[in-house]
Amino acid sequence: MLHTPRSRRGMVTSPHHLASEAGLRVLREGGTAIEAAVAMAATLPVVYPHMTSIGGDGFWLIAIPGRDVIAIDACGAAAGAATPDLYARNGHASIPWRGPLAANTVAGTISGWGEALKLNDELGGTLPLSRLVEDAAWHAANGFAVTKSQADLTAVKRDELKSIPGFVEQFLVDGEAPREGQLMKLPALANTLYRLAAHGTADFYSGAIAQDISSDLAKIGAPVTAADLAAHTALRRTPLTVKVRCGQLYNFPPPTQGLASLMILALFDRMQIKAADDFHYLHAIIEATKQAFLVRDRIIGDPASMTEDPTHYLQKAELDAAAARVDKATAMPWPAPIDKGDTIWLGVIDRNGIGVSFIQSIYFEYGSGCVLPTTGIVWQNRGASFFLDAPGPRQLAPGRKPFHTLNPALARLADGRLMVYGTMGGEGQPQTQSAIFSRYAMLGVPLQQSITRPRWLLGKMWGEETTSLKLEARFDPKVIKRLAKAGHNVELLPEFSVSMGHAGAVVRHAEGIFEGAADPRSDGAAMGF
Repeated sequence: MLHTPRSRRGMVTSPHHLASEAGLRVLREGGTAIEAAVAMAATLPVVYPHMTSIGGDGFWLIAIPGRDVIAIDACGAAAGAATPDLYARNGHASIPWRGPLAANTVAGTISGWGEALKLNDELGGTLPLSRLVEDAAWHAANGFAVTKSQADLTAVKRDELKSIPGFVEQFLVDGEAPREGQLMKLPALANTLYRLAAHGTADFYSGAIAQDISSDLAKIGAPVTAADLAAHTALRRTPLTVKVRCGQLYNFPPPTQGLASLMILALFDRMQIKAADDFHYLHAIIEATKQAFLVRDRIIGDPASMTEDPTHYLQKAELDAAAARVDKATAMPWPAPIDKGDTIWLGVIDRNGIGVSFIQSIYFEYGSGCVLPTTGIVWQNRGASFFLDAPGPRQLAPGRKPFHTLNPALARLADGRLMVYGTMGGEGQPQTQSAIFSRYAMLGVPLQQSITRPRWLLGKMWGEETTSLKLEARFDPKVIKRLAKAGHNVELLPEFSVSMGHAGAVVRHAEGIFEGAADPRSDGAAMGF
Protein backbone atom coordinates (compact mmCIF):
# COMPACT_ATOMS: atom_id res chain seq x y z
CA MET A 1 0.00 0.00 0.00
CA LEU A 2 1.31 3.45 -0.93
CA HIS A 3 1.84 5.93 1.88
CA THR A 4 2.03 9.72 1.71
CA PRO A 5 5.67 10.87 1.32
CA ARG A 6 6.69 13.91 3.37
CA SER A 7 9.62 16.31 3.24
CA ARG A 8 10.81 19.71 4.48
CA ARG A 9 12.29 21.63 1.51
CA GLY A 10 9.94 21.01 -1.41
CA MET A 11 7.76 18.48 -3.18
CA VAL A 12 6.82 17.61 -6.76
CA THR A 13 4.43 15.16 -8.36
CA SER A 14 3.70 14.15 -11.95
CA PRO A 15 2.39 11.09 -13.83
CA HIS A 16 5.90 9.91 -14.84
CA HIS A 17 8.75 9.41 -12.41
CA LEU A 18 11.39 10.82 -14.79
CA ALA A 19 9.46 14.07 -15.03
CA SER A 20 9.13 14.20 -11.24
CA GLU A 21 12.87 13.61 -10.96
CA ALA A 22 13.54 16.48 -13.39
CA GLY A 23 11.44 18.80 -11.23
CA LEU A 24 13.04 17.63 -8.00
CA ARG A 25 16.54 18.22 -9.42
CA VAL A 26 15.56 21.83 -10.10
CA LEU A 27 14.29 22.29 -6.54
CA ARG A 28 17.47 20.75 -5.13
CA GLU A 29 19.52 23.29 -7.09
CA GLY A 30 17.59 26.11 -5.45
CA GLY A 31 15.12 26.56 -8.29
CA THR A 32 11.60 27.84 -7.85
CA ALA A 33 8.32 25.96 -8.19
CA ILE A 34 7.79 27.65 -11.57
CA GLU A 35 11.19 26.48 -12.81
CA ALA A 36 10.52 22.95 -11.58
CA ALA A 37 7.13 22.96 -13.29
CA VAL A 38 8.68 23.95 -16.62
CA ALA A 39 11.26 21.17 -16.27
CA MET A 40 8.48 18.63 -15.71
CA ALA A 41 6.31 20.11 -18.46
CA ALA A 42 9.23 19.72 -20.88
CA THR A 43 10.01 16.14 -19.84
CA LEU A 44 6.51 14.69 -20.01
CA PRO A 45 6.06 15.25 -23.80
CA VAL A 46 9.17 13.09 -24.25
CA VAL A 47 8.65 10.23 -21.81
CA TYR A 48 4.82 10.25 -21.92
CA PRO A 49 4.21 11.27 -25.56
CA HIS A 50 0.82 9.62 -25.87
CA MET A 51 -0.49 11.87 -23.09
CA THR A 52 0.95 15.29 -23.91
CA SER A 53 3.06 17.35 -26.29
CA ILE A 54 4.50 20.82 -26.71
CA GLY A 55 2.01 20.97 -29.60
CA GLY A 56 -0.86 21.37 -27.11
CA ASP A 57 -2.31 23.94 -24.71
CA GLY A 58 -1.54 24.66 -21.07
CA PHE A 59 -3.08 26.33 -18.02
CA TRP A 60 -1.31 27.51 -14.86
CA LEU A 61 -2.44 28.44 -11.36
CA ILE A 62 0.37 29.98 -9.31
CA ALA A 63 0.08 30.79 -5.60
CA ILE A 64 2.63 33.22 -4.18
CA PRO A 65 2.56 33.93 -0.43
CA GLY A 66 0.88 37.25 0.33
CA ARG A 67 -0.45 37.72 -3.19
CA ASP A 68 -3.59 36.84 -5.12
CA VAL A 69 -3.47 33.57 -7.06
CA ILE A 70 -2.40 34.10 -10.68
CA ALA A 71 -3.81 32.24 -13.68
CA ILE A 72 -1.91 31.93 -16.97
CA ASP A 73 -3.99 31.10 -20.03
CA ALA A 74 -1.90 29.40 -22.72
CA CYS A 75 -4.79 28.26 -24.89
CA GLY A 76 -4.41 28.67 -28.65
CA ALA A 77 -7.21 30.02 -30.83
CA ALA A 78 -8.72 28.64 -34.01
CA ALA A 79 -6.79 29.39 -37.18
CA GLY A 80 -7.89 32.18 -39.49
CA ALA A 81 -8.72 29.58 -42.14
CA ALA A 82 -10.66 27.37 -39.71
CA THR A 83 -14.22 28.12 -40.79
CA PRO A 84 -17.29 25.94 -41.22
CA ASP A 85 -16.89 26.44 -44.97
CA LEU A 86 -13.44 24.80 -44.87
CA TYR A 87 -15.00 21.60 -43.52
CA ALA A 88 -17.98 21.74 -45.85
CA ARG A 89 -15.63 22.01 -48.86
CA ASN A 90 -13.82 18.91 -47.62
CA GLY A 91 -17.03 16.93 -47.15
CA HIS A 92 -17.24 17.08 -43.36
CA ALA A 93 -20.47 17.68 -41.45
CA SER A 94 -18.43 17.95 -38.24
CA ILE A 95 -14.78 18.51 -37.37
CA PRO A 96 -12.84 15.22 -37.65
CA TRP A 97 -11.18 13.94 -34.48
CA ARG A 98 -7.92 13.01 -36.23
CA GLY A 99 -5.74 14.21 -39.07
CA PRO A 100 -4.70 17.59 -40.50
CA LEU A 101 -8.17 19.19 -40.33
CA ALA A 102 -8.30 18.30 -36.62
CA ALA A 103 -5.08 20.31 -36.14
CA ASN A 104 -6.95 23.60 -36.46
CA THR A 105 -5.84 25.62 -33.41
CA VAL A 106 -2.56 27.18 -32.35
CA ALA A 107 -0.58 25.23 -29.75
CA GLY A 108 -0.34 27.59 -26.79
CA THR A 109 1.54 25.74 -24.07
CA ILE A 110 5.04 27.03 -24.91
CA SER A 111 3.78 30.61 -24.61
CA GLY A 112 2.57 29.69 -21.13
CA TRP A 113 6.06 28.53 -20.20
CA GLY A 114 7.33 31.90 -21.37
CA GLU A 115 4.77 33.89 -19.41
CA ALA A 116 5.35 31.81 -16.27
CA LEU A 117 9.10 32.40 -16.59
CA LYS A 118 8.51 36.16 -16.87
CA LEU A 119 6.68 35.96 -13.55
CA ASN A 120 9.52 33.80 -12.27
CA ASP A 121 12.00 36.56 -13.14
CA GLU A 122 9.90 38.99 -11.10
CA LEU A 123 10.22 36.59 -8.16
CA GLY A 124 14.00 36.34 -8.46
CA GLY A 125 14.27 33.07 -10.37
CA THR A 126 17.67 32.50 -11.95
CA LEU A 127 17.78 29.17 -13.80
CA PRO A 128 17.88 29.56 -17.60
CA LEU A 129 15.55 27.72 -19.95
CA SER A 130 18.53 25.70 -21.17
CA ARG A 131 18.80 24.18 -17.68
CA LEU A 132 15.06 23.59 -17.39
CA VAL A 133 14.81 21.53 -20.61
CA GLU A 134 18.07 19.68 -19.94
CA ASP A 135 16.50 16.41 -18.75
CA ALA A 136 13.80 16.45 -21.42
CA ALA A 137 16.27 17.01 -24.26
CA TRP A 138 18.60 14.29 -22.93
CA HIS A 139 15.81 11.71 -22.78
CA ALA A 140 14.64 12.64 -26.28
CA ALA A 141 18.14 12.44 -27.77
CA ASN A 142 19.44 9.40 -25.88
CA GLY A 143 16.23 7.47 -25.43
CA PHE A 144 13.74 6.48 -22.77
CA ALA A 145 12.01 3.22 -21.86
CA VAL A 146 8.49 2.98 -23.27
CA THR A 147 5.90 2.62 -20.51
CA LYS A 148 3.21 -0.04 -20.49
CA SER A 149 0.71 2.81 -20.80
CA GLN A 150 2.30 4.03 -24.05
CA ALA A 151 2.76 0.52 -25.45
CA ASP A 152 -0.82 -0.55 -24.72
CA LEU A 153 -2.42 2.65 -25.97
CA THR A 154 -0.35 2.71 -29.15
CA ALA A 155 -1.42 -0.85 -29.91
CA VAL A 156 -5.07 0.03 -29.38
CA LYS A 157 -4.88 3.19 -31.52
CA ARG A 158 -2.48 1.89 -34.17
CA ASP A 159 -5.05 1.27 -36.89
CA GLU A 160 -6.79 4.58 -36.19
CA LEU A 161 -3.56 6.58 -36.41
CA LYS A 162 -1.34 4.74 -38.90
CA SER A 163 -2.54 6.82 -41.85
CA ILE A 164 -2.07 10.18 -40.09
CA PRO A 165 0.96 12.15 -41.32
CA GLY A 166 4.14 11.46 -39.36
CA PHE A 167 2.69 9.07 -36.80
CA VAL A 168 4.16 5.79 -38.09
CA GLU A 169 7.65 7.22 -38.46
CA GLN A 170 7.77 8.58 -34.92
CA PHE A 171 5.81 6.14 -32.77
CA LEU A 172 5.72 2.72 -34.43
CA VAL A 173 8.56 0.21 -34.69
CA ASP A 174 8.54 -1.78 -37.94
CA GLY A 175 4.90 -0.81 -38.31
CA GLU A 176 3.86 -2.06 -34.87
CA ALA A 177 3.44 -0.56 -31.42
CA PRO A 178 6.61 -0.52 -29.32
CA ARG A 179 6.82 -3.02 -26.52
CA GLU A 180 6.95 -2.06 -22.85
CA GLY A 181 10.53 -1.28 -21.84
CA GLN A 182 11.76 -0.78 -25.42
CA LEU A 183 14.16 2.10 -26.02
CA MET A 184 12.63 4.98 -28.00
CA LYS A 185 14.40 8.12 -29.19
CA LEU A 186 12.82 11.35 -30.46
CA PRO A 187 15.75 13.18 -32.10
CA ALA A 188 13.72 15.85 -33.90
CA LEU A 189 11.96 16.77 -30.67
CA ALA A 190 15.30 16.85 -28.85
CA ASN A 191 16.59 19.33 -31.42
CA THR A 192 13.49 21.49 -30.97
CA LEU A 193 14.02 21.58 -27.22
CA TYR A 194 17.66 22.61 -27.72
CA ARG A 195 16.51 25.34 -30.12
CA LEU A 196 13.96 26.62 -27.59
CA ALA A 197 16.71 26.67 -24.97
CA ALA A 198 18.96 28.71 -27.26
CA HIS A 199 16.42 31.17 -28.66
CA GLY A 200 13.59 31.33 -26.12
CA THR A 201 9.93 30.41 -26.12
CA ALA A 202 8.99 33.23 -28.52
CA ASP A 203 10.81 31.36 -31.30
CA PHE A 204 7.93 28.87 -31.32
CA TYR A 205 5.60 31.64 -32.51
CA SER A 206 7.66 34.17 -34.46
CA GLY A 207 11.11 32.72 -35.14
CA ALA A 208 12.78 29.92 -37.04
CA ILE A 209 10.88 27.22 -35.14
CA ALA A 210 7.61 28.93 -36.10
CA GLN A 211 8.65 28.85 -39.76
CA ASP A 212 9.40 25.13 -39.57
CA ILE A 213 6.08 24.46 -37.81
CA SER A 214 3.99 26.45 -40.28
CA SER A 215 5.79 24.89 -43.25
CA ASP A 216 5.13 21.35 -42.02
CA LEU A 217 1.50 22.16 -41.19
CA ALA A 218 0.99 23.58 -44.69
CA LYS A 219 2.49 20.47 -46.29
CA ILE A 220 -0.05 18.20 -44.60
CA GLY A 221 -3.01 20.52 -45.22
CA ALA A 222 -3.62 21.77 -41.67
CA PRO A 223 -5.12 25.28 -41.49
CA VAL A 224 -2.77 26.85 -38.88
CA THR A 225 -0.36 29.34 -40.52
CA ALA A 226 2.67 31.41 -39.57
CA ALA A 227 0.35 34.39 -39.13
CA ASP A 228 -1.79 32.43 -36.66
CA LEU A 229 1.29 31.49 -34.64
CA ALA A 230 2.56 35.08 -34.62
CA ALA A 231 -0.79 36.41 -33.43
CA HIS A 232 -0.83 34.17 -30.35
CA THR A 233 0.05 35.30 -26.84
CA ALA A 234 -0.40 33.87 -23.35
CA LEU A 235 -2.50 35.88 -20.92
CA ARG A 236 -2.46 36.43 -17.17
CA ARG A 237 -6.00 36.10 -15.90
CA THR A 238 -7.98 36.15 -12.68
CA PRO A 239 -8.90 32.63 -11.51
CA LEU A 240 -12.38 31.59 -10.47
CA THR A 241 -12.73 31.12 -6.73
CA VAL A 242 -15.26 30.00 -4.15
CA LYS A 243 -15.17 29.64 -0.38
CA VAL A 244 -16.06 26.41 1.42
CA ARG A 245 -15.95 25.70 5.13
CA CYS A 246 -12.33 24.49 5.13
CA GLY A 247 -10.87 27.21 2.91
CA GLN A 248 -10.74 29.05 -0.41
CA LEU A 249 -10.79 27.07 -3.66
CA TYR A 250 -9.33 28.26 -6.97
CA ASN A 251 -9.72 26.98 -10.50
CA PHE A 252 -9.41 28.19 -14.07
CA PRO A 253 -11.93 30.44 -15.86
CA PRO A 254 -13.40 29.72 -19.32
CA PRO A 255 -12.69 28.29 -21.82
CA THR A 256 -12.00 25.54 -19.25
CA GLN A 257 -14.50 23.61 -17.14
CA GLY A 258 -12.98 24.99 -13.93
CA LEU A 259 -16.40 26.37 -12.99
CA ALA A 260 -17.76 22.83 -12.78
CA SER A 261 -14.96 21.72 -10.47
CA LEU A 262 -15.64 24.56 -8.05
CA MET A 263 -19.41 24.11 -8.18
CA ILE A 264 -19.18 20.39 -7.36
CA LEU A 265 -17.18 21.01 -4.19
CA ALA A 266 -19.24 24.04 -3.13
CA LEU A 267 -22.46 22.05 -3.54
CA PHE A 268 -21.00 19.02 -1.77
CA ASP A 269 -19.89 21.26 1.09
CA ARG A 270 -23.51 22.28 1.61
CA MET A 271 -24.64 18.65 2.02
CA GLN A 272 -22.96 18.14 5.40
CA ILE A 273 -21.51 14.70 4.58
CA LYS A 274 -19.69 13.13 7.55
CA ALA A 275 -17.69 10.22 6.06
CA ALA A 276 -15.98 9.32 2.79
CA ASP A 277 -16.96 6.56 0.38
CA ASP A 278 -20.30 5.45 1.79
CA PHE A 279 -23.59 5.77 -0.10
CA HIS A 280 -24.38 9.25 1.18
CA TYR A 281 -20.93 10.51 0.15
CA LEU A 282 -21.04 9.07 -3.38
CA HIS A 283 -24.65 9.95 -4.07
CA ALA A 284 -24.18 13.52 -2.89
CA ILE A 285 -21.03 14.19 -4.89
CA ILE A 286 -22.40 12.53 -8.05
CA GLU A 287 -25.61 14.54 -7.88
CA ALA A 288 -23.57 17.71 -7.30
CA THR A 289 -21.62 16.81 -10.44
CA LYS A 290 -24.82 16.65 -12.47
CA GLN A 291 -25.90 20.10 -11.32
CA ALA A 292 -22.48 21.53 -12.19
CA PHE A 293 -22.30 19.86 -15.60
CA LEU A 294 -25.71 21.21 -16.59
CA VAL A 295 -24.43 24.75 -16.04
CA ARG A 296 -21.07 24.03 -17.67
CA ASP A 297 -22.57 22.59 -20.85
CA ARG A 298 -24.98 25.47 -21.21
CA ILE A 299 -22.64 28.44 -20.80
CA ILE A 300 -18.92 27.56 -21.13
CA GLY A 301 -16.94 28.07 -24.32
CA ASP A 302 -14.88 30.82 -25.96
CA PRO A 303 -14.74 33.55 -23.26
CA ALA A 304 -15.29 36.39 -25.72
CA SER A 305 -18.44 34.72 -27.07
CA MET A 306 -20.07 33.71 -23.77
CA THR A 307 -23.28 35.48 -22.78
CA GLU A 308 -23.23 34.58 -19.06
CA ASP A 309 -20.74 35.38 -16.31
CA PRO A 310 -19.48 32.14 -14.71
CA THR A 311 -18.91 33.88 -11.37
CA HIS A 312 -22.69 34.28 -11.09
CA TYR A 313 -22.97 30.53 -10.49
CA LEU A 314 -20.49 30.70 -7.60
CA GLN A 315 -22.62 33.15 -5.63
CA LYS A 316 -24.23 31.89 -2.43
CA ALA A 317 -27.83 32.18 -3.65
CA GLU A 318 -27.13 30.24 -6.85
CA LEU A 319 -25.22 27.50 -5.03
CA ASP A 320 -27.90 27.21 -2.35
CA ALA A 321 -30.58 26.85 -5.02
CA ALA A 322 -28.59 24.21 -6.92
CA ALA A 323 -27.94 22.25 -3.72
CA ALA A 324 -31.66 22.34 -2.93
CA ARG A 325 -32.38 20.66 -6.27
CA VAL A 326 -30.45 17.56 -5.22
CA ASP A 327 -32.60 14.66 -4.04
CA LYS A 328 -30.72 12.99 -1.18
CA ALA A 329 -32.18 9.57 -1.92
CA THR A 330 -32.81 9.36 -5.67
CA ALA A 331 -30.56 9.87 -8.68
CA MET A 332 -31.38 12.61 -11.18
CA PRO A 333 -31.97 11.20 -14.70
CA TRP A 334 -28.83 11.35 -16.80
CA PRO A 335 -26.89 11.63 -19.29
CA ALA A 336 -25.87 14.99 -20.66
CA PRO A 337 -23.38 15.70 -23.51
CA ILE A 338 -19.80 14.92 -22.51
CA ASP A 339 -16.26 14.83 -23.83
CA LYS A 340 -13.15 12.67 -23.62
CA GLY A 341 -9.52 13.69 -23.49
CA ASP A 342 -5.83 13.02 -22.79
CA THR A 343 -3.75 15.25 -20.63
CA ILE A 344 -1.11 15.51 -17.92
CA TRP A 345 -1.30 17.38 -14.61
CA LEU A 346 1.69 18.22 -12.45
CA GLY A 347 2.14 20.05 -9.18
CA VAL A 348 4.98 21.52 -7.16
CA ILE A 349 5.47 23.66 -4.05
CA ASP A 350 8.89 25.07 -3.24
CA ARG A 351 10.69 25.99 -0.03
CA ASN A 352 9.33 29.56 -0.19
CA GLY A 353 5.73 28.39 -0.34
CA ILE A 354 5.20 29.15 -4.04
CA GLY A 355 2.78 26.58 -5.45
CA VAL A 356 2.09 25.64 -9.06
CA SER A 357 -0.85 23.64 -10.40
CA PHE A 358 -0.25 23.08 -14.11
CA ILE A 359 -2.05 21.13 -16.79
CA GLN A 360 -0.95 20.52 -20.38
CA SER A 361 -2.93 18.67 -23.02
CA ILE A 362 -3.26 17.54 -26.61
CA TYR A 363 -6.93 16.55 -26.03
CA PHE A 364 -7.11 12.94 -27.34
CA GLU A 365 -4.31 10.40 -26.93
CA TYR A 366 -1.66 11.54 -29.46
CA GLY A 367 -3.87 14.57 -30.23
CA SER A 368 -4.63 14.92 -33.94
CA GLY A 369 -2.07 12.19 -34.57
CA CYS A 370 -0.13 14.55 -36.84
CA VAL A 371 3.62 14.61 -36.14
CA LEU A 372 5.55 17.48 -37.74
CA PRO A 373 8.74 15.91 -39.12
CA THR A 374 11.10 18.89 -38.85
CA THR A 375 10.35 19.59 -35.19
CA GLY A 376 9.02 16.22 -33.95
CA ILE A 377 5.98 17.96 -32.47
CA VAL A 378 2.67 16.12 -32.06
CA TRP A 379 -0.11 18.63 -32.79
CA GLN A 380 -3.23 18.75 -30.66
CA ASN A 381 -6.83 18.23 -31.81
CA ARG A 382 -8.41 20.51 -29.19
CA GLY A 383 -10.30 22.34 -31.95
CA ALA A 384 -12.32 19.19 -32.59
CA SER A 385 -14.42 20.30 -29.61
CA PHE A 386 -15.89 23.13 -31.71
CA PHE A 387 -19.32 22.76 -33.32
CA LEU A 388 -19.84 23.70 -36.96
CA ASP A 389 -23.55 24.50 -36.91
CA ALA A 390 -24.59 25.11 -33.28
CA PRO A 391 -24.74 28.83 -32.40
CA GLY A 392 -23.09 29.72 -29.10
CA PRO A 393 -19.66 30.01 -27.51
CA ARG A 394 -18.52 26.60 -28.83
CA GLN A 395 -19.22 27.33 -32.50
CA LEU A 396 -16.14 27.32 -34.73
CA ALA A 397 -14.92 30.72 -35.88
CA PRO A 398 -11.42 32.11 -36.56
CA GLY A 399 -9.78 33.41 -33.40
CA ARG A 400 -12.12 31.64 -30.99
CA LYS A 401 -10.75 29.54 -28.16
CA PRO A 402 -12.01 25.95 -27.93
CA PHE A 403 -13.79 24.50 -24.89
CA HIS A 404 -11.29 22.79 -22.60
CA THR A 405 -11.83 19.96 -20.16
CA LEU A 406 -8.52 21.07 -18.60
CA ASN A 407 -8.65 22.74 -15.21
CA PRO A 408 -5.79 22.95 -12.69
CA ALA A 409 -6.90 23.19 -9.06
CA LEU A 410 -5.46 24.94 -6.02
CA ALA A 411 -6.69 25.64 -2.50
CA ARG A 412 -5.65 27.84 0.40
CA LEU A 413 -7.01 26.14 3.49
CA ALA A 414 -8.14 27.95 6.60
CA ASP A 415 -5.49 26.26 8.77
CA GLY A 416 -2.64 27.60 6.61
CA ARG A 417 -2.13 24.64 4.27
CA LEU A 418 -1.55 25.25 0.54
CA MET A 419 -2.78 22.46 -1.73
CA VAL A 420 -2.23 21.99 -5.47
CA TYR A 421 -4.04 19.07 -7.07
CA GLY A 422 -5.37 17.82 -10.37
CA THR A 423 -5.61 15.01 -12.88
CA MET A 424 -5.85 14.08 -16.51
CA GLY A 425 -9.03 12.42 -17.68
CA GLY A 426 -11.23 14.76 -19.73
CA GLU A 427 -14.78 14.52 -18.42
CA GLY A 428 -13.48 12.92 -15.24
CA GLN A 429 -11.23 15.82 -14.21
CA PRO A 430 -13.75 17.70 -12.04
CA GLN A 431 -14.96 14.41 -10.58
CA THR A 432 -11.50 13.21 -9.59
CA GLN A 433 -10.64 16.64 -8.20
CA SER A 434 -13.76 16.47 -6.07
CA ALA A 435 -12.76 13.00 -4.84
CA ILE A 436 -9.27 14.09 -3.84
CA PHE A 437 -10.23 17.35 -2.16
CA SER A 438 -13.37 16.11 -0.40
CA ARG A 439 -11.61 13.07 1.00
CA TYR A 440 -8.45 14.85 2.11
CA ALA A 441 -9.40 18.40 3.03
CA MET A 442 -13.04 17.97 4.03
CA LEU A 443 -13.13 14.49 5.57
CA GLY A 444 -9.58 13.87 6.81
CA VAL A 445 -8.48 10.95 4.62
CA PRO A 446 -4.65 10.80 4.23
CA LEU A 447 -3.44 12.40 1.00
CA GLN A 448 -2.15 9.29 -0.79
CA GLN A 449 -5.23 7.28 0.22
CA SER A 450 -7.42 10.06 -1.19
CA ILE A 451 -5.94 9.31 -4.60
CA THR A 452 -5.49 5.55 -4.26
CA ARG A 453 -9.01 4.78 -3.02
CA PRO A 454 -11.54 3.67 -5.66
CA ARG A 455 -12.94 6.38 -7.91
CA TRP A 456 -15.97 6.93 -10.10
CA LEU A 457 -16.73 8.46 -13.46
CA LEU A 458 -20.12 9.78 -14.48
CA GLY A 459 -20.00 9.70 -18.27
CA LYS A 460 -18.22 7.98 -21.11
CA MET A 461 -14.69 6.66 -21.24
CA TRP A 462 -12.32 7.12 -24.16
CA GLY A 463 -13.74 5.62 -27.33
CA GLU A 464 -17.01 4.50 -25.73
CA GLU A 465 -20.48 6.02 -25.91
CA THR A 466 -21.92 4.67 -22.67
CA THR A 467 -22.82 7.35 -20.13
CA SER A 468 -23.27 5.15 -17.08
CA LEU A 469 -21.91 5.73 -13.57
CA LYS A 470 -18.66 3.77 -13.68
CA LEU A 471 -17.20 2.56 -10.40
CA GLU A 472 -13.92 0.85 -9.69
CA ALA A 473 -14.75 -2.55 -8.26
CA ARG A 474 -13.07 -1.88 -4.89
CA PHE A 475 -16.10 0.00 -3.54
CA ASP A 476 -18.12 -1.82 -0.87
CA PRO A 477 -20.63 -4.11 -2.68
CA LYS A 478 -23.37 -2.89 -0.33
CA VAL A 479 -22.71 0.71 -1.41
CA ILE A 480 -22.74 -0.28 -5.08
CA LYS A 481 -26.06 -2.08 -4.64
CA ARG A 482 -27.60 0.90 -2.85
CA LEU A 483 -26.47 3.30 -5.59
CA ALA A 484 -28.15 1.14 -8.20
CA LYS A 485 -31.32 1.00 -6.10
CA ALA A 486 -31.31 4.82 -5.89
CA GLY A 487 -31.47 5.00 -9.69
CA HIS A 488 -27.82 5.27 -10.70
CA ASN A 489 -26.96 3.32 -13.87
CA VAL A 490 -23.98 1.51 -12.35
CA GLU A 491 -21.22 -0.14 -14.39
CA LEU A 492 -18.24 -1.83 -12.69
CA LEU A 493 -14.68 -1.39 -13.93
CA PRO A 494 -11.45 -3.15 -12.88
CA GLU A 495 -10.13 -2.41 -9.40
CA PHE A 496 -7.64 0.15 -10.81
CA SER A 497 -8.81 1.66 -14.09
CA VAL A 498 -6.79 4.12 -16.22
CA SER A 499 -10.16 5.60 -17.21
CA MET A 500 -10.20 7.29 -13.80
CA GLY A 501 -7.27 9.51 -14.77
CA HIS A 502 -3.79 10.05 -13.39
CA ALA A 503 -4.15 12.27 -10.34
CA GLY A 504 -1.68 13.95 -8.04
CA ALA A 505 -1.45 16.43 -5.19
CA VAL A 506 1.10 18.39 -3.16
CA VAL A 507 0.36 20.06 0.19
CA ARG A 508 2.48 22.43 2.24
CA HIS A 509 1.53 22.72 5.91
CA ALA A 510 1.82 26.00 7.78
CA GLU A 511 4.79 24.68 9.82
CA GLY A 512 6.70 23.81 6.63
CA ILE A 513 6.03 20.08 6.22
CA PHE A 514 5.35 18.98 2.63
CA GLU A 515 3.13 16.07 1.59
CA GLY A 516 2.83 14.60 -1.88
CA ALA A 517 0.87 11.90 -3.65
CA ALA A 518 0.91 10.26 -7.08
CA ASP A 519 -1.58 7.97 -8.75
CA PRO A 520 -0.96 4.18 -8.73
CA ARG A 521 -2.89 4.15 -12.03
CA SER A 522 0.00 6.09 -13.63
CA ASP A 523 3.78 5.78 -13.95
CA GLY A 524 4.23 8.76 -11.66
CA ALA A 525 5.90 9.61 -8.41
CA ALA A 526 5.70 12.23 -5.68
CA MET A 527 9.19 13.26 -4.62
CA GLY A 528 10.42 15.56 -1.91
CA PHE A 529 13.67 16.45 -0.21
